[in-house]
Amino acid sequence: MDAVKYVQEQYARENTLPEFRAGDNIIVAYKIVEGDKFRIQEYRGDVLQIKGHGATKTFTVRKISNGIGVERIFPFSSPNIDSIKVLRHGKVRRARLFYLRELVGKKARIREKSKY
Repeated sequence: MDAVKYVQEQYARENTLPEFRAGDNIIVAYKIVEGDKFRIQEYRGDVLQIKGHGATKTFTVRKISNGIGVERIFPFSSPNIDSIKVLRHGKVRRARLFYLRELVGKKARIREKSKY
């Protein structure tokens, strides 16, 4: 067996996260450690991309905070992710939504996928 695959299997986290794709609006609740205490903080935004596979799989979430776009990259296998909640499924035609970085205001909205 390949050594890299063996290490990835050892660090692989059980998949308890919901299914989501690029364009979805999600809330990521993750643990913040401050000294010997920790708290859970929520990060709400749109998924720009899902990248990688296995233990190195990550997803990028973008939100607007005080008129400034903020992006954060989360690993799927991170033990600090407490939960992920999908709020809306977006209707997009691309897997990577980097064009949203140049858009502001109402043009940066993602339409919601219809149920039909």
